Amino acid sequence: MTAERDLAHCKEAIRHGSLSFHAASKLLPATVRDPALALYAFCRLADDAVDLNDAKPRAVLGLRDRLDLIYAGRPLDAPSDRAFARVVEEFEMPRALPEALLEGLAWDAMGRQYETLSELYDYSARVAAAVGAMMTVLMKVRDRNALSRACDLGVAMQLTNIARDVGEDARERRLYLPLQWMEEIGVAPEAFFADPLPGPEIRGLVRRLLRDADRLYYRAEPGIGLLPKAARPGIFAARHIYAGIGGAISRNGYDTISYRARTYRAQKIGWLGVSIMRSALTMVSALPATIYADPLRETRFLVDAAARDLPATNPWGEGRSGALLGVLAQLEARDRSAGLEPDHAQAI
Repeated sequence: MTAERDLAHCKEAIRHGSLSFHAASKLLPATVRDPALALYAFCRLADDAVDLNDAKPRAVLGLRDRLDLIYAGRPLDAPSDRAFARVVEEFEMPRALPEALLEGLAWDAMGRQYETLSELYDYSARVAAAVGAMMTVLMKVRDRNALSRACDLGVAMQLTNIARDVGEDARERRLYLPLQWMEEIGVAPEAFFADPLPGPEIRGLVRRLLRDADRLYYRAEPGIGLLPKAARPGIFAARHIYAGIGGAISRNGYDTISYRARTYRAQKIGWLGVSIMRSALTMVSALPATIYADPLRETRFLVDAAARDLPATNPWGEGRSGALLGVLAQLEARDRSAGLEPDHAQAI
């Protein structure tokens, strides 16, 4: 009964916190949907714990400690932690995947900005492609080509999110558009924060970002054919619903400062229908050669973590990477300088 209550909590959190995933998840088989809801609840609420918290370093350090407890088999007494701990144990989730997400959240806590599109890919790999790789693990697929395409889809979705939230982020003094792009149009970040206007130059950058997202959506599609047949409609649905956000942005003239693009129930129902049809027509024997494309350089570490043979003595991989340790050390230094202590017991 505890497991059922924990799952119900996760379902409710996703229903309110991630409408796009909630809609797409309806097409997943229960064997994938239930652990996916636990995964998304932990990831989404972890993101909110940092994004909505004024003491961001403390929030990340608290998540670090919670993840340590989950992998030690002693999760906090919180529904999302208990549910995710069951997922980790049942699917032997490589530790590098949720820790990549943790590193991305740490970058957010540090207010990091990204000089190039490649650096933005680095960020997207952590906060989105890592979730795609974890979803693939939940489907018990460890094929490198499937994982590579799942990471492509995660990066595409994150680029769409960034394009949609340009105005909202600017009002919070956050910037995810590559700094090189901003320099090319002659707009300094501080000037943009002071007066975020949807001029043609900024709208051009939004369009540029969405064009790159579209390239990755198409590159990701063949990977869906390598997933279990029953899971394909849900993943096609996620692809179409998120790409549909890009379509709404286009119809608004790429202005995501005056408007926040949204999709509607009728559109989602239509995309769910298209997804079911496309899934039925997908044949592994007819997949295009792009299925074999190398992973993005920025997501290769995720593919390597999920695809490698798991040693019986340590099914979850090694501990934290050196990069993550470095970021966490910086956050701990900031935390100490602010006179704060990590809130280990705060429940999501």
